[in-house]
Amino acid sequence: MSRKERNEKRVDIYARITERIVAQLEEGVRPWTQPWSTGNATGRITRPLRHNGEPYSGMNVLLLWSESMARGYAAPIWMTYRQASELGAHVRKGETSTTVIYASRFTKTETDARGDEVERDIPFLRAYGVFNVEQIEGLPEQYYHRPKPILDPVERIEHADRFFANTGAVIRHGGTKAFYSPSTDHIQMPPFETFRDAASYVAVLSHEHVHWTASPDRVGRDLSRYAIDRSERAREELVAEIGSALLCADLGIVPELEPRPDHAAYLGGWLTVLACDKRAIFCAAAHAQRAVNFLHGLQPSASEEREAA
Repeated sequence: MSRKERNEKRVDIYARITERIVAQLEEGVRPWTQPWSTGNATGRITRPLRHNGEPYSGMNVLLLWSESMARGYAAPIWMTYRQASELGAHVRKGETSTTVIYASRFTKTETDARGDEVERDIPFLRAYGVFNVEQIEGLPEQYYHRPKPILDPVERIEHADRFFANTGAVIRHGGTKAFYSPSTDHIQMPPFETFRDAASYVAVLSHEHVHWTASPDRVGRDLSRYAIDRSERAREELVAEIGSALLCADLGIVPELEPRPDHAAYLGGWLTVLACDKRAIFCAAAHAQRAVNFLHGLQPSASEEREAA
């Protein structure tokens, strides 16, 4: 396959996935929160999982959550045809796979115009298919068991409180709006009692913590044009929305099912951004994953928690 053909194939992957996300947004569905309305919140809230129990990350979380809702899957585990075969199982006849992506880069040595050898970093994107365990027969029994809730609602919120306290972010309460202020580097939240429930409070706080990670001494996303450029604002809000959904899943919290009134206006901006840039959703998911990874990195290790206790 020539370089041109490879590039065209990669662009086609971006375009196909972006078109699907756009179609969902046009129907009023945010694919990063969609699965929680299916009722599987009665079990353990989780990201999609690989066959070995490792959570998917970034864009693949959105793709698999979206597919779970569209096809009605309650099980969070996915695997390739080959992985199912290696476990002595088989995909049912007529089942179709779901596309996930693998993004990486490799180094290529080339000769420049002066005859010197230079190394060039080349990114690449590969798509492949996976199947939900509900499409597969003959797997070991543990793959079909629905996970049991790991925390009761009160414990879940206490767990989230500890998580956010460990970030060191300055959180102030008061007023009627939730936002992150870069100039004062603080998160503003309405009083806890004004929220519908504790989970809603955590979902909003997760969103604002993703904004908080943008500071140059954290993950370093540029917010300098946020207040004056609608496109940049829409991109950052997309990062925060996806990041909040990922973080809520990690904390076992059901995220916001309805968009906040102050965020509903971003839908048009997201559609405009995605229409103009087929890679925007991929970039937003990658930024969101980096933000969530940073927040997890601020948490104490298990040994440190035991010492503190």
